[in-house]
Amino acid sequence: MREGESIWQVTWRRFRRSRVAVIALIYVAFMTILALLAPLIAAARPSAPVPYGPNDVDIVHRLEKPSPQHRLGTDDLGRDVTARMIHGARISLTVGFTATAISLIVGSILGALAGYYGGAADWIVSRLIEVVLCFPFLFLVLGIVALFKPSLYTIMIALGLTSWTTEARFVRGEFLRIRELDFAHAARASGARDVRIIFRHLLPNALAPVLVSASFGVAAAILIESALSFLGFGVPVPTASWGSILSIAEEHIQYAWWLALFPGVAIFLTVAAFNIIGDRFRDAIDPRSD
Repeated sequence: MREGESIWQVTWRRFRRSRVAVIALIYVAFMTILALLAPLIAAARPSAPVPYGPNDVDIVHRLEKPSPQHRLGTDDLGRDVTARMIHGARISLTVGFTATAISLIVGSILGALAGYYGGAADWIVSRLIEVVLCFPFLFLVLGIVALFKPSLYTIMIALGLTSWTTEARFVRGEFLRIRELDFAHAARASGARDVRIIFRHLLPNALAPVLVSASFGVAAAILIESALSFLGFGVPVPTASWGSILSIAEEHIQYAWWLALFPGVAIFLTVAAFNIIGDRFRDAIDPRSD
């Protein structure tokens, strides 16, 4: 660490050494902006860059190949695939970020309680983690979504409440290590309450590995949401999502290759980008990197 640098400045300096990681970060930023501006970019008005809405049906032009009029072709109802891909990015990233935020909150709180108090609290949280891990992740999410009305909110909550175990284990392990350090003893000696010690002093120092896990968590959530939409348990039709476009491609794969290619590439690149960012960030926070 150079003199005067904060930990985040050091992390960024190490992170940007990898051109692939920087490209992945730029790609994620681009996709996020695209998702945020989706209603302006792809809308049923002539002034929009993509002058079609995601649900505009045009049977006359169904299953058309990519052309200047429809840059990524059309689906079985004549809907513009470009418009649906852009709005699908909005769905995928919303699910990824929100589900990961839920898992971070739940996992961090439970892991902090287990690591700080130990004893009965640690036993209860550890057994709860083991119970959740007993079930295959995809089937657990499928079961929750099947019990309730499929919706965007159901998927986000189901993913968030079933993927918190990794964060909980990371936070628990960090708390077991740092709760006996000098600054933690000093906080107790000053008369600070447990809540303040946990959330003000210990948790900020335990978040580095959790943030790495969060990047991988976003990628996993996007992949699971696409799988659910492909299987028909995702966001309700006619809401556009990458998985729902792929499900249509299954029926027309022999003569509508673009319905499989473009959403498949989008899912692959997005998941790979988040994984690359997480992998490089993990290396960047390692003090042995310099």
